[in-house]
Amino acid sequence: MSSSGFTFTRVKDQMIQQLLDMGISDFRVLDALSQVPRHIFLDQAFWSRAYENRALTIGYKQTISQPYIVARMTEHLISHTSKRGKVLNKVLEIGSGCGYQSAVLSHFANDVFAVERIKPLVSKSRENLSGLKIRNVIVKHADGFNGWEEDLKFDGIICAAAPRQYPEELLELLEIGGKLVIPVGLEGEQKLYVVTKKSEIANEEMIYEEVAFVPMLPGVSNGEV
Repeated sequence: MSSSGFTFTRVKDQMIQQLLDMGISDFRVLDALSQVPRHIFLDQAFWSRAYENRALTIGYKQTISQPYIVARMTEHLISHTSKRGKVLNKVLEIGSGCGYQSAVLSHFANDVFAVERIKPLVSKSRENLSGLKIRNVIVKHADGFNGWEEDLKFDGIICAAAPRQYPEELLELLEIGGKLVIPVGLEGEQKLYVVTKKSEIANEEMIYEEVAFVPMLPGVSNGEV
């Protein structure tokens, strides 16, 4: 299959229509997903399935999330905004994998700070984003439980791995009004949580649909599985 953008136009349009049918209603999010070539983030053997609404392996027992959940989590993250373009200043992404969600987030934040615990995926993510000339994403090899490990505050945090309970420490990294979008729970029992920081002492917690993510693990890995 050719890497030409024209080759994927029809299946990409079908993906966007399916997301609409599944309830994704923010056209800013749909537009961002239509602009990000998902096949670039996959091995060529998976290109024929790149725009199906399913998670696909990226190696190291990790997957690229299905387009629906990428769209839904992004929609939650920016739902309190209405303008087009970069509506957030700084966003932290935990578990960036091969960089697909990072590329989508790059449309909505001035800067995306992406953390990935598996070293070869960090390299792959950087390569993918560089190939697309996305320059507002920084990818770091680090433990997601430690956040960015620098004195930064974020307007939003997205996590692509599921802890048993969301780390309260992550809420401390949010600006007032910022959101943490994170899957929570054991395998087979995960729900999508959206926690909004209302003040330094008060948070609003909303629980949404069932999801399925890899578990959030502590520490870093050089790629051993």
